[in-house]
Amino acid sequence: MGLKEKREKQAFIDNQFPEIQKTIFNAAKFEPEMDIQWDAIATDGESHLYAEAWPKVYFEPLVEAFTSITQDDMGAEALKESLKKIVITNDGNNSNGNKWCQYENGVLTLTHKPTSNVSGSGYAERVKSVTKNIEDAL
Repeated sequence: MGLKEKREKQAFIDNQFPEIQKTIFNAAKFEPEMDIQWDAIATDGESHLYAEAWPKVYFEPLVEAFTSITQDDMGAEALKESLKKIVITNDGNNSNGNKWCQYENGVLTLTHKPTSNVSGSGYAERVKSVTKNIEDAL
């Protein structure tokens, strides 16, 4: 990772992520631990896309899924009792929204290329996948 990527990553963490994190916590109705593997999602040569792509790839689908799950007290309570940690990463191989989500032992792991299938059907698949994986476990 070069200097440009490091600067863009840090700008995102400092300027965009605090509000995004509040939105995630509001949708979840509690504050789960978050492990965002920033270096893994900061791909070389794509730093100009971080500010737009990262929210759409990782965070907005999570907010939509949590909002759906916690629409009533039953869902909110079940999520709070079950979800312990959210891990966001990029293994470098996955750009399929149907395969980006794993939920085991209270750990939600989301792995996806950070600038692939940002919107459209890829976005919808990510929302559906998170919602289904968590609801099936609750």
